[in-house]
Amino acid sequence: MPASPPDPLTPPSGVLVGVDWGGTKIEAVALLRDGTELARVRTDTPRSDYAACVATIVRLVAEVEAAAGATGTIGVGLPGSLDPRTGVAKGCNSTWLIGRRPEDDLRTALGRDLRTANDADCFAASESYDGAGVGHRVVFAVILGSGAGAGVAIDGRVHAGPNHSAGEWGHSALPYAHLSEVPGPACYCGRHGCLERWVSGRGLARDYLRHAEIDLVDVAPVTAVDVVTRMRAGERLARMVFERYLDRLARGLSIVVNTLDPDVIVLGGGMSNIPELYTELPSRVAAATFSPCFYTPILPATHGDSSGVRGAAWLWKD
Repeated sequence: MPASPPDPLTPPSGVLVGVDWGGTKIEAVALLRDGTELARVRTDTPRSDYAACVATIVRLVAEVEAAAGATGTIGVGLPGSLDPRTGVAKGCNSTWLIGRRPEDDLRTALGRDLRTANDADCFAASESYDGAGVGHRVVFAVILGSGAGAGVAIDGRVHAGPNHSAGEWGHSALPYAHLSEVPGPACYCGRHGCLERWVSGRGLARDYLRHAEIDLVDVAPVTAVDVVTRMRAGERLARMVFERYLDRLARGLSIVVNTLDPDVIVLGGGMSNIPELYTELPSRVAAATFSPCFYTPILPATHGDSSGVRGAAWLWKD
């Protein structure tokens, strides 16, 4: 009797599970090795509750594996990085992870092996492997959201460095700071003037409020979306603030070009959805770099806010 044909609804072995442990949401996805998505779930992050975050990840992994009908390898993108010798979390914008051992704790809670990487590194790997960075060897991927971070991928793989500090661009000082930008806004890391405080969505909104002639008492919050909307409507202040945002972002990226000269710069996060970045930013980066030529493409992420969780799954691609 001939063998029965395989059930098309039953996924083959080799499912890759990725988890994006973010500050506002935790997301899990199950992928096949060709990138086909089998299942995806997300929920709000239990902020400031480390144990609840670990339990949430265990639950989401179980949910996507049940939906996929297979047990997969597990990769987790962390909102920070780990000391490569001790496994202790460092540099986390979700500050309740700092000093913890998330890789060890997740391995114990799940009862299985797993791999972790910085969430921005996962984003870079995702876009390098099958996103906007395809065809480019060195990818510098920037997340411009409520904060700002970056990751480096080389040949489709995460590059973390010996200190797990590669891509910590958001906590470099704003280059070529003007007197009015010194010392700069205070950052949660304990320093002042970090790039994150200038080029994030919150940084744009904060700069607008700083210059708006309004009574800040009982005023409705102003978001980056509001600033861009007002700029497009012709408001002079919003345009001025956005011009300054572009200048600061260009200065920040110019140091990356001078140091690494990546083959492509990929933008993600909420700010990456602003079309004006791609038409107005390149000339400003060119003006700020040492080299008189600047041919590096600046592109939006192909996978949007799904890139991080996909990149976490790709940690087991090999």
